[in-house]
Formats: sequence, structure tokens, C-alpha cells
Amino acid sequence: MKAPKRTQFPRKSFDFNEIQPKPATEPPCPTSDAAQNRVPNPYMNSRLTHEKIVAIRAKATTAGRNINIDYDQPSDLYPESFPHFVRGRDSAREYITSMFTSRIAMYDGAMGTMIQNYGKRNRLEEEEFRGETFKDWNCNVKGNNDMLSMSQPQIIQGIYRQYLEVGEAEFLGTNTFSSTTIAMADYEMEAYAYELNYEGARLAREVCDEVTAKDPTRPRLVIGVIGPTNRTGSISPSVEDPAHRNVTFDELVETYFEQVVGLMDGGADILNVETIFDTLNAKAALYAIGEYLEFSGLDVPVFISGTLVDQSGRTLSGQTGEAFYASVRHAKPMCVGLNCALGASHMVPFLERLSNVVECFMHVYANAGLPNAMGGYDETPESMAANNEIFFKNGWVNLVGGCCGATPLHNAALKHMSAPYGPRKLPDVGPPKMWLSGLEDLVVDDVHNHLGYPFLNVGERCNISGSIRFKKLMMKGDYGTAMDIAKKQVTDGAHVIDINVDDGMLDGLAAMQKFVKIAVTEPEVSKVPFMLDASKFDIVIAGLKWCQGKPIINSISLKVGEELFKEQATLIKKHGAALVCMAFDEHGQAAEMEDKVRICKR
Repeated sequence: MKAPKRTQFPRKSFDFNEIQPKPATEPPCPTSDAAQNRVPNPYMNSRLTHEKIVAIRAKATTAGRNINIDYDQPSDLYPESFPHFVRGRDSAREYITSMFTSRIAMYDGAMGTMIQNYGKRNRLEEEEFRGETFKDWNCNVKGNNDMLSMSQPQIIQGIYRQYLEVGEAEFLGTNTFSSTTIAMADYEMEAYAYELNYEGARLAREVCDEVTAKDPTRPRLVIGVIGPTNRTGSISPSVEDPAHRNVTFDELVETYFEQVVGLMDGGADILNVETIFDTLNAKAALYAIGEYLEFSGLDVPVFISGTLVDQSGRTLSGQTGEAFYASVRHAKPMCVGLNCALGASHMVPFLERLSNVVECFMHVYANAGLPNAMGGYDETPESMAANNEIFFKNGWVNLVGGCCGATPLHNAALKHMSAPYGPRKLPDVGPPKMWLSGLEDLVVDDVHNHLGYPFLNVGERCNISGSIRFKKLMMKGDYGTAMDIAKKQVTDGAHVIDINVDDGMLDGLAAMQKFVKIAVTEPEVSKVPFMLDASKFDIVIAGLKWCQGKPIINSISLKVGEELFKEQATLIKKHGAALVCMAFDEHGQAAEMEDKVRICKR
């Protein structure tokens, strides 16, 4: 007998639905005291003595040398009013906000393209890559563009200068895309990671200051470039083993932290996590940046740039643009956007969708079209600028530049094309919302049941306490069949998949990690957010480190005491997860309404 069709009632309205949005005057701001109070970065890095920062410097190849890491300027160097900017006197956050709300600003273009072009006009072979600094290096290094900051600094500074003078860039990215211990392992140059970042940023700092001095009304800022590395936390390198990874979250955090210290010691004004093809790598970079900002007490603006690899509009690890943003918005970036992989004309629908949801400023730096059969890029400066015009006409961006194939002439054309148009307006600020993500994003407020009430359907069949079948599969180590249970829940309408492997006869730490690592490789499962559920905090954190999206942590409570509760909540916040807090305290579970209210208020 066919079940009667249920009546679908209109969505219920509550008081919070009536809160009227307010105009935004700035992007969402990080919660640190320095950011909240717009404290200018003093650029006195020698005063940063946190043990982890000092340890990075102590093991670097620069250790024992008297290198400069302070970049403060006299407070009266330039006038105090915008558009002037003086390091140590002015807040970079306030300056960028003023610029991005007044006009479309200019980023630079491709470093690799310019190095290749230099090599076509001049000799740039193995010997030149080595230079005097690495003339006796024990492996081939040609193609290691980042090392040119040390072996051929005049080439890199020359490229920097062209982007500032010919391309009219106001923001200059450092030649540090691959300057991590992980990426430098290909050239056996892991030990030079700090110095590569330091030199890449220092050279940019020098040229920016030189060009700014010629026209102080157009300050040139240094963006410390943080690339994705050549490993990925979300994708298995083994076809046979979906749980295998060649890098861990903690290893990524470690390598990114060293990069951040080097970039800041070199004089960077801004940090940009760019060309994100796996959001888990980006989350590790953002975690490392967060640690540096906490240890230093500084306010450093953060930009984030994702890469959608084809016309599916997804990253290499499978996320949509909206899911990518939902996964990283906890870092409170000043600017988010897209770069690389596609030409401007192919980016149009994806940048529009991103512009519809992003709460901060936005940027785009597209390739000069798609690569041709020879690996080159065919768009001229004029055609590239014309293809970017739709971004300016529609008010989708505050910052524009170029990626692969773009040269200073391309950037000059972009500058000319964007000049008549205004910047993207920040969206109005509405009430807070829970915004989760797997491969796709989920705004919890948008979900309601047939009665019209808010209703989030959490699938509990991947919970050992909720499914005997799942428990038996986990005990046998049959993760493949366990994935079928997860897939069926999604097919049947679960908005979120709960994962719980609590059992005294099971290694919960190992089981949680393996299950999550396999689940994130299954699109039918990982399209929805996860709820990581365990009685032991270290188990949920272990699972969280393998989630590229924004999951829910279930749960913590005050039964562990206020101090430990705050530690756990802070750590979850750093990872960007949502959180279930139970109405427990040191005396047990709240039974009466008064106790529930008291504990929740606390």
C-alpha cells in the first residue's frame, strides 16, 4: 500500500529571522586583540622571541649570520592620511579596507612565466640556477625557480620591478610558491626553506620600498606567497589503498609554520595561501598562520585563493567553490578568490557563485587562457583584459592580477580595463549562521522538515552504538562495506553523517582516522559534512585532521572542568569545526531547566 503524501507546510518564522541585515564597513575580523583593535604591525621581528619562532631561526641556514629582520619606518616618512602607508604607524588591515572599498587594486602576474621568458632571452641553465651559492650542489636544480632568490637575486628583483613599474602592481607576491621543506625535498634543499622565504620576501620588500619612494601615494605592499606543496592530505597516492597518505596534517603545519616565519622575517605585509587544490592543505597552512599570529601577537591580513581545476567548478580534491569557502572562513581572511588552472572566460560562473556567498573582499588572478599544445598561453594583454572585464562590470572583485602566462604587459592592460569600474561591495551583515561543508556546502538554517521547522537529519548508522551491523564490520576491518552504509544514509536523505567508533575492543584512534581518510575519497559519502563523535577528545581531533571540509564535533562539556573545556573549545575553533556542547558540568548532567540554562550560560 502506497504511503499517503505528507503535506509540506511553509517554513516557520522566528524572531531571529526578522533581524535586518546591516551594511558592512569591513570584512569579518579575526578575534585577536591586535586585529580587533587594528594595532599596526611594528615590523620589529627581532622582538618576537616565542620559543617556536626562535627555534626556526636557530636551525635555519642563516643561523649565526647578522641578517636584518626589522622593517619599521619613521612615523613621519609620509603623510598620515590615506592613501599613504607607513610600516609601524599604520594598520595594514585599515589601509587595505580603505583601498578595496575605493577602487579595484592591482596584484602582480606570473613569476614562472617571467623566469621562462628570461631564459629564452638569456642563458638560464643548470649552471645559472646553481650560481655561486649552490655551484657544488649534489643534484640537478634547474626548474627550482624559488632558489633563484638566492642564486640569482638580480633576476628575481628585476621581475619584481617590472611588475611594479610596467604592470602597475600595488601588491607584489614573493617568489616562494614552493619554499617549504616538503616541496624542496625534490632538490634536497629542505634545510634552506627558511632562507628561501626570507630572501624571497626581502628582495620584494626592497623593490617595493624603492618604487613606493618614487610615488608615496601608491604604496606597494609585499604579499608572502604560500603554495600548496606537492603533496595532498585528502587524496591517496595509492590506487590500491584509499586510506594511504604521503603527508599528515601535522607535517603540513610544521612546514608551513617555518615558511610563515621566513616570510615575516623577510618583511611581508600580508600572507596569501594560494592555488589551493586541496582544502585540507590550506587548512593546515591557516592553522600554522594562526599559531604564528598567536605567538607573535601581530595582526597580519590573510588572503586565500582557491583553484578550480576544470569546468566542473571543483578543486582537485572535489570541493565546490562554496564548500571551499565554508571550510576556510573560520580564519577570517580579508580577501578570498580564485587563481590559476583556468582562463578568465572559464572562471565566470564560478567566480559569480563565490561572489554571491563570500563575506570578505574578493580577488581573481586568472591564467592568460588555457595552455596550448606546447604548454604556452596565447591570450594577448588586450584579449586577457577583455575576458576579465565581466568581473569588473558585475562588481565581483576588489583585487585583480594574472597567473600563468600573464606578464607585466598583461597586468597593465588589466589595470587599464578595470579603471572605470568600482570595486565589489561587501555584502550586508546578517545574523550568524552555521555553515558546514563536505564536498558541498550546507547552511543549516536552510534545512527544515515537512512541518516547516528547522531540522538537520544526522545519519547515525556509522555509529557503533547505533548499528550492530556497522559495529561488526568495524571489528572485522571491513571498511569497504562500512562505506556502503554511509552511502545509503546520504541517498536516504541524511544531511550529515555521524562517525563514532567508540568500543573497548577497538583501537578508536586508528579506526577513526582510517574511516575518515577512506570516507573523504568517496564522493557519494563526503559530499555531506561529517559529525565526528567520540567519548575521547583525542579521537575526534585525530579525525578532524583528515577532514578538508567543516565538520561538527560531538561533543565537549564542562564535566572536564572549565580550564580543559576552554582548551578543547579553542583547539576546535582553530581547526574551524562546528561544535556540540552538552549541558554537563563538574557535578553531572543538567536535569532541570534551571540547571540547563545555568550551564549553557556559563
